[in-house]
Amino acid sequence: MISLPESFLSKIKNLLGEDYDNFLESYHKSPLQGLRLNRIKVSPDEWEGLSVVKMDKIPWIDNGYYFDANIFAATRHPYYYAGLYYIQEPSAQTPANVLQVKPGDRVLDLCAAPGGKSTELAAKLDGQGVLVSNDISATRAKALLKNLGVFGIKNALITSETPKNLSNVFKGYFNKILVDAPCSGEGMFRKEPAIIKNWEQYGTGYYNDLQKDILPNAVNMLAEDGYLLYSTCTFSPDENEGTIDYILTMFPELEVVSINEGYEGFDTGHPEWIGSDREEIKGAVRIWPHRMEGEGHFLCLLHKKKSGLPQYFDTHVKKVKLTKEEEAFLKSWGLKDDELTRLELHGDKIYLIPEGLPDVSGLRILRNGLYVGDRKKGRFEPSEPFAMSRTKAESKYFLDLDANDDRVIKYLKCETIEVTKDELVKNGLDKAEKGEFILIGINGFPLGFGKLSGTTVKNKYFAGWRMM
Repeated sequence: MISLPESFLSKIKNLLGEDYDNFLESYHKSPLQGLRLNRIKVSPDEWEGLSVVKMDKIPWIDNGYYFDANIFAATRHPYYYAGLYYIQEPSAQTPANVLQVKPGDRVLDLCAAPGGKSTELAAKLDGQGVLVSNDISATRAKALLKNLGVFGIKNALITSETPKNLSNVFKGYFNKILVDAPCSGEGMFRKEPAIIKNWEQYGTGYYNDLQKDILPNAVNMLAEDGYLLYSTCTFSPDENEGTIDYILTMFPELEVVSINEGYEGFDTGHPEWIGSDREEIKGAVRIWPHRMEGEGHFLCLLHKKKSGLPQYFDTHVKKVKLTKEEEAFLKSWGLKDDELTRLELHGDKIYLIPEGLPDVSGLRILRNGLYVGDRKKGRFEPSEPFAMSRTKAESKYFLDLDANDDRVIKYLKCETIEVTKDELVKNGLDKAEKGEFILIGINGFPLGFGKLSGTTVKNKYFAGWRMM
């Protein structure tokens, strides 16, 4: 068992009373590992046909599974590189599951890095509407670029901004917002003991101040009749019920939506722990490691009431004039006419802008939608994120390999691969001209581009993502 601070244990004992010993016993167990399927690419039924080992479902997550890393090396399997799943602690899968995002929504993930929750929110959008995925740390936000790219997400704006600067652009814009707030991390002590040192240095007050600074800006960006999900990975009442009580006082147009009926192990919110008589806070959820198979979390869903005032948002796209060759190429790889009208040129890079996006000039943007590819002298070079956003049906040429084929690992290591003449015919590649782009995939799922020359495929996989 890890060594837990006495002040932390004393606080938990005061909160749990007779249940304290059960809580303490849970720290003798190893933390569980989980993965969440990319619902854009694979359903649970399909996954159970593809899966290399049997996995148990996470009871309260419809596309979540427990796995044993000693049996399944999840981050080394080609399915990981194909974006079929994201490695995510089971309780951490709950916030994006609770926020009921639907295709066409305008969604903000305000504190998004490294992207576990953003990938799920984007997958729920299914290519319709817009996701703004933000993290104030540009270094951490770089992980968003890769994770959303690997998942094949087409409609995400990735930013590295302060909540205040975002609220100046997106006031009243989003109908779904996730604030997975920075916190003291008490719920992660078992999984990441190094957090304890940080907790001892900063305590809970430091993070409580951050939360109270972030949330008002998030509320200002929430549209009427919209929903905001506040979550932390701490047990601290000050950072959980206390922050919710603060924001409800500050914004009387907000109300708590009860979410504690999802699974029998969920605990309610506890307004009495902060000396509040605000009963609606009981509609929040706290996950304890001794009551559920996951680490500690807190979630509260807020709804902004309607005022009846109309809201308008001007969309903003600086349409790029494509060459005939570029237009023909993009159409041959599945881009639709309405998507062609949402292409923008930034430098030599072409992006597909999410639908309904306002003017975002002035923000620190890391990626303005789907990075489609680069204009190069006399030719167009498609990008790796564009490859991952394609389906087999949308692809002009698709080389479909089995996940167990040795050439898959060679490809992911950026090596040249060979194909047989029979494979060319079987995959319809015998019609491809020398030097044409083809999409290499496994079991129908894309991995990246290559260039065909006879029976040789020159590797065009993005070197920054290669398997080491």
